[in-house]
Amino acid sequence: MTALASAKADTSGTRNRKPTTAGTSRRRALGKRGLEPWLYLAPAFIVLIALLGYPIFQLINVSLYDYRQAQVSGKAPLQFTGLENYQKLFADPEFWSVLGNTVLFAGACVVLTLLVGTSLAVLATRLRPWVRTALFVVSLGAWATPAVTGSAVWLFLFDPTLGLVNKALVSVGLTQFSGYSWTYDKWSAFGLVASEVVWCSFPFVLVTVYAGIQAISTEVIEAARLDGASMPRIARSIMLPMLRPIVMVVTIQSIIWNFKIFSQIYIITNGGGIAGQNLVLNVYGYQQAFAASLYGLGSALGVIMTALLMIITLVYLRILKRTGEVL
Repeated sequence: MTALASAKADTSGTRNRKPTTAGTSRRRALGKRGLEPWLYLAPAFIVLIALLGYPIFQLINVSLYDYRQAQVSGKAPLQFTGLENYQKLFADPEFWSVLGNTVLFAGACVVLTLLVGTSLAVLATRLRPWVRTALFVVSLGAWATPAVTGSAVWLFLFDPTLGLVNKALVSVGLTQFSGYSWTYDKWSAFGLVASEVVWCSFPFVLVTVYAGIQAISTEVIEAARLDGASMPRIARSIMLPMLRPIVMVVTIQSIIWNFKIFSQIYIITNGGGIAGQNLVLNVYGYQQAFAASLYGLGSALGVIMTALLMIITLVYLRILKRTGEVL
């Protein structure tokens, strides 16, 4: 009886150990599967850390010092000032004025770029093939034009005396534009720069949104037409909801690009306009870092710009996630 009981005990113990061993193996397999995607992403993470992490670390590091031309040349030692550069910026009314200019200017450029690009993308779906091809060729030509070249062309077109735009306006009876300077007034200068920015930015939205429209099933559109829906209603109620992930991408890209514009503002307004009325954060940071040799203050501006862009992007993604969009 004792031997039989011990045999049963051994058998039951073995049976109890089998599920434990199987569960451990399963957990190990799941752990390996969970680790596998990160192993594939590891090279990309390493590249990102090397290309982005170290420069951002250096930018933050410089912003914590009184870093001027004397420190660059080695004639004076570095002096750690902590958050003093940030305190100077937040206490400076000009910084808040420039920040307001940047937000308004970037917001207007983003809205106009999305409107123009999306409208042309919808229009392209209804054009003949050769007309659509011509539209894409012309648009991609504007997109491929360097910012410096485009700004120089814009300056020539809107020149007060030789510009074709002023001559065309005068020829139709608008004599007040004879010798009119588009860069003298603050808002007309911003409008001039915004028009050039939209001109060279909308092709990205056009091509991306058009590709998304082409991916929409034609059966869905035809069913809506059979139900009597007009094209604007189809675009608003069917196409736009299906294009939200693509619109999200182009919106974030446009916010980042337009928020950190430098070349167009600097060239068209000649460094920020009269008395700095057309300054944006990027141009203001350039003036502080290189014109005034206040590298620590310029670095602090760079850190603030990076933080603002990250906050805007995260808030936008958070809103989309709450609405149930797939990111």
